[in-house]
Amino acid sequence: MTATVIERKWHTTAEVAQMLGYGLSKTKMLVLTGEIRSVKDGRNRRILPRWVDEYVERLAREAEVEWSA
Repeated sequence: MTATVIERKWHTTAEVAQMLGYGLSKTKMLVLTGEIRSVKDGRNRRILPRWVDEYVERLAREAEVEWSA
């Protein structure tokens, strides 16, 4: 019998805050302003892992443009 590992399909705002090293209020603000995409699931917000990656990549691109100017 083999064990099946189920990967997380989405994260809570608190989990994303921890992953990014941000406070919860900053992360909630990023979600509310649309800088980090999310989906509403009942009363909660859920964030796909790729949306977190998109946010980080966008910040990295912006930083590269700033430093190359």
